[in-house]
Amino acid sequence: MAKRRSKAKSRKKKNQGSSLISTIRRIFVLAALVVICFIGVLYVFNYLYPVSETKTVVVEQKKTTTPVKEEPAEKKSKPIIPSVLKTTTFKIPANAEIPKLQAKRSEQVIRHEGYTVSYNSDYKIANWVAYELTAKEAKSKKTERSNKFVPDPAVKGATATNEDYTRTGYDRGHLAPAGDMKWSAKAMRESFYFSNICPQKPGLNRGIWKDLEEQSRLWARDYGALLIATGPVITDSMKQMGKNRVGVPGAFYKVICYVSGNEYKAIAFILENRDYKKTSLKSMAIPVDSVEKVTGIDFFPAIPDEQEKTMESKIDWDSWSF
Repeated sequence: MAKRRSKAKSRKKKNQGSSLISTIRRIFVLAALVVICFIGVLYVFNYLYPVSETKTVVVEQKKTTTPVKEEPAEKKSKPIIPSVLKTTTFKIPANAEIPKLQAKRSEQVIRHEGYTVSYNSDYKIANWVAYELTAKEAKSKKTERSNKFVPDPAVKGATATNEDYTRTGYDRGHLAPAGDMKWSAKAMRESFYFSNICPQKPGLNRGIWKDLEEQSRLWARDYGALLIATGPVITDSMKQMGKNRVGVPGAFYKVICYVSGNEYKAIAFILENRDYKKTSLKSMAIPVDSVEKVTGIDFFPAIPDEQEKTMESKIDWDSWSF
């Protein structure tokens, strides 16, 4: 009887173990089916709604209390340039130095290597002479002074000669100075053409006029480049001298312009044909407008009107070093 009970218990335990194993197997099978179904659903969803591009998520950074302004990459790569060399941030119009004669006068415009001249055949002198002087040209010592005064071969009609100046008491004064033409042997020779020469009192030519020429070269070095127009103040009452009746001006002018950043800066001078002794050059500076009224010449007409009007109406003293 006891043996029967023991065998019954043993069968019962065996049946319980088999039932537990069977349950575990069913659980595993069910879990596997769930995983397979999930993978199937993902596959079908990806097939129906494919992802065509990868989106980038931008995370906004918190602002600091002292933000640092970043410069453009291209700006960082450039070397630091001294301010005196930053002459312009825009393109200067072509031939911006060339004036426009408004008064009714004889005029023949002649272009030479170093300058352009408006020649007046009535008085055998220039109405104006204009040129650009760069820092490189102002520093150049490539060519020695010529000192050979000759008639301009491009002039049509009568011209001054050396004989017109002999024993007159006047120097053969340069308008575009030889000192500005040392960068080229040809430019140097052409600066001694009589179309670029006017009768000047020695005290003017060798005094304050020379100081102005030297100051202009310093400005060209400092500011990178100058646009210069210079000439005699021509009047109907001018006296004339020599066989060819060369006009003797009572005064001379020089107007100068350069570019700083996105602005034009200009200054001008009118100097009587006499000795100024120890008069300072700065005390003789005037706005360009004042020279235009006296000469009947429009200076720098190629520059946009609004900028031209601004720079010619006054002198920005902070922009000119004396």
